[in-house]
Parts: sequence; C-alpha cells; structure tokens
Amino acid sequence: MHRLLPALLLAATTSAAATTYPLTLTDDLGRKVILQAEPRRVVSVLPSTTETLCALGLCERLVGVDDYSDFPASVSKLPKVGGLYNPNIEAMVALKPDLVVVSKYGKLAESLAAAGITVLAINPETYDEVFSKTLVLGRVMNREAQAKILVIQMRRDIAKIEILTKNAVRKPTAYYEVDPTPYTVGPNSFIGVLLGKAGAVNIIPASLGDFPKISPELVVQQNPQLILGVDLATAKARPGWANIAAVKSGRVTAIVPGSALDNLLTRPGPRLPLALAALAKIVHPEMFR
Repeated sequence: MHRLLPALLLAATTSAAATTYPLTLTDDLGRKVILQAEPRRVVSVLPSTTETLCALGLCERLVGVDDYSDFPASVSKLPKVGGLYNPNIEAMVALKPDLVVVSKYGKLAESLAAAGITVLAINPETYDEVFSKTLVLGRVMNREAQAKILVIQMRRDIAKIEILTKNAVRKPTAYYEVDPTPYTVGPNSFIGVLLGKAGAVNIIPASLGDFPKISPELVVQQNPQLILGVDLATAKARPGWANIAAVKSGRVTAIVPGSALDNLLTRPGPRLPLALAALAKIVHPEMFR
C-alpha cells in the first residue's frame, strides 16, 4: 500500500475539482440544503465534525463548537454553544455563522433553520460513513482534494494495523459497552468494525443493530473473553457476570467517559486509525508492546 500511496494521492488531487456554488445536497435528515457560497464562518456541534474540519486545514473557519470538542487543542479556546441535547441556539445565532453542522439527532436543525441559519446534518455511524461523510464535508467546504487525501491516508494507516491482527492465532470474543444501560455496539457500527479489525470477535449479532440496548443476561450467555467499557469491580458485581471468562481472567478494560481513550473510540472522525491502534493494543497486547 505504501508504494501506491504517492500515485493515489496524486490521483486524488488531480481528480478533485473546485466545488461550484450554489451547492445543493441532501443531508442526513433528508433535508435539501443549499449553500450559496463557500462557508467561511462555521459552527460545529459534533466533536467528530470539528476534528474532521481541522484535519482538512479548516480550523480557522470555526467560530464556535459544542461543549465536548477539545481536539485539536486550539478549538478549546473557541466559543462553546452547548451540546446535542442542551444547545444554546442564541449563542450560535450570535456568532453569525454561514453554516452550522449538526447531528441528525435532536431538534437543532429546525430551530436554526427558523432563525435563517444554513444547517447541514452530517452524522457518520457506520465505518464506511466515516469516509463518505469526510468527503461530503470536503465538498461542502471546497476542500474535496484534501478530503480524498485524508481518506486515503486513514485507510493506509488502518491497513497497517489490520495486516498484523489478521495473523493473530487466537481472536478473543469481546463485548464493548457504550454505557451501563447497557448499550453496546453491533459489528457493523464504526466501533464494531474497528473491534473486528483489532482482531476480536464481537459477541453482539448484527441483527440487533449498530448501537443496540441489550439485556445483561445476553453477555452472560455469550461468555466473552474480553470486556471493554466496564471496570472489573462493576463487572463482578453484576448478576452472573463473575463467571464470565473475561471477568475470571481479569481481561476487563474500563473506558472512562470523556477520557482520551473514550474520545478516540467514540468519535467517527480522522483519528480512526489511532482508535484502531488503541483497540489493537488492548485486544492483542502481545503484538503491540
């Protein structure tokens, strides 16, 4: 792959034309969005979007971000506009953005559109969508060539790790908990795909969805050899969990909400290769010392 990279990067650069405005596209809410000109003042209400825009060299276009955007460090100095479920609409409008990028969840798009603000919902949830939505942002921001190059580099870095984990003699069965409700990850979610690429076998069937709420008894029945997202003491205290293989062997890894590791693993953005590297070290520590 590394030998092909220069040619791929050149092809990406030469095949990407400048975006023509007005630009009309359909966002992840199924809304028809028209951008009259290249966005210069952008508010991002998702950390993954913030990271993607900065990875495309557009940090200086950001005039406001959600409360959780903290990477790269420079965005921490920007005005905060709340979160997905506690947005500060007035603060967003006051920043006079010509584009606000939101999630498809919550009611932000309706409120902002009513205030005359151009709103675009971009919400990658599957592995492939991380790349496709990066390309959409690149097109929206007139950075299509940079977006193509970023996607190629991400895929290259992911492939380097995947080559190693594919050769693992044993692939542990694994359970990844998003929160103690419990919500988990299906094998087709971006986290689920990373878990597979890290050399683990997800115990959650794809039929349950990408981020399903499950019964704790399912985890007991599946008896995973590795548990992520729960601390060992909590796992031991749950009914029946003390006899799960991962708990008995101590292969239980807590992922503290808001920690650097949590941010890596839960943001579907340009640091996906780093997220895979972190997962691979947990799943196969013998390969990544």
